[in-house]
Amino acid sequence: MTISGPPGPPSPYPAFPGQHGEAGGQVGAGGPPPPPPGPGVAPPFAAPPTEGRSLRLWLGLGAGALAVLLCCGGGGAALVGLVIAGSQAVNEQARAVTGDYFSALRTKNYNKAYGLLCEDQQVRESPSEFERRISAEPEIASYRVQDARVGAEVVVPVDVTFTGGGQELEEVTLVQDGRTGTLEVCGVG
Repeated sequence: MTISGPPGPPSPYPAFPGQHGEAGGQVGAGGPPPPPPGPGVAPPFAAPPTEGRSLRLWLGLGAGALAVLLCCGGGGAALVGLVIAGSQAVNEQARAVTGDYFSALRTKNYNKAYGLLCEDQQVRESPSEFERRISAEPEIASYRVQDARVGAEVVVPVDVTFTGGGQELEEVTLVQDGRTGTLEVCGVG
């Protein structure tokens, strides 16, 4: 005979099979119940997969190196382009100033030619002295300005033909005015 007592409070946990006379056996028979699924469950593999990881790493490093190369290479190309463009601009300005100077001499516009001289030349020689010296030289019939040689100073070769039939290669030395930035004639020889 069994004695039944007053009913107790309901259990907050569900009963496992085999407890309290449910199907599957009695309490204590067969050992502890199996663990519930969730934390503590063994993963299907022991370590994370590594397949393809090194390939992705090398692809990423290669893409980064390509980006650096493009940035640096583009900067180098821009620098070369800037140097070439600057050299062409100096050549163009040097040829223009030299052409203006010889044009003024050929047309006997001595004031314009004197204005194209550098400050050192203007200090050494007044406008009237310049005019007297130039008018004593043979007259220019034609001239051909060549490309400038840019180095420590800018030198422009000019083939000059005189009215008497003589021909001479003159080299015009140009310097940059510190205030205006333009090139000025600072020597003809």
